Amino acid sequence: MRACLAALAGGLLLTGGCTEAETEQRLAEPATVEGDAIPAPLGGETGDAARGRVVFVNREQGHCVLCHQVDGLDAEFQGNVGPTLTGLGDRLTPAQIRLRVADAQRIWPDTVMPSYYRVYGLNQVGEEYRGEPALTARQIEDLVAWLAALKMEGNEDG
Repeated sequence: MRACLAALAGGLLLTGGCTEAETEQRLAEPATVEGDAIPAPLGGETGDAARGRVVFVNREQGHCVLCHQVDGLDAEFQGNVGPTLTGLGDRLTPAQIRLRVADAQRIWPDTVMPSYYRVYGLNQVGEEYRGEPALTARQIEDLVAWLAALKMEGNEDG
């Protein structure tokens, strides 16, 4: 499988094995994409699962619960637009989860899931939000920690 490697350095995008379309999908901070994953934590952050649960349900943060559902999650409303995330930690590695949250459109170009960390090549972004990721590196790493902990056995409200 071909790997697309991309990193920002001194304001320039450095790429290896990337198509022009992949090059346009720059992330807010340097990140190396290997296959369908971002192996290293964004910004060197360490995720916290408890904070990640808050990002998942909070309307002012990721509000992932609007489209996704997790069995056992104590949330007033859970969506059904996206796939269920119950047991996600059994299906994907933290590195795979990280890319899906940071830039799902890199994997599925026609997805309705927002790219929470990509800042270029986006549509319908308010002027005051241009050039800024929807979620910070810490919020993404918190989400990764919580989602990676969602296992089929013993899956609870996080």
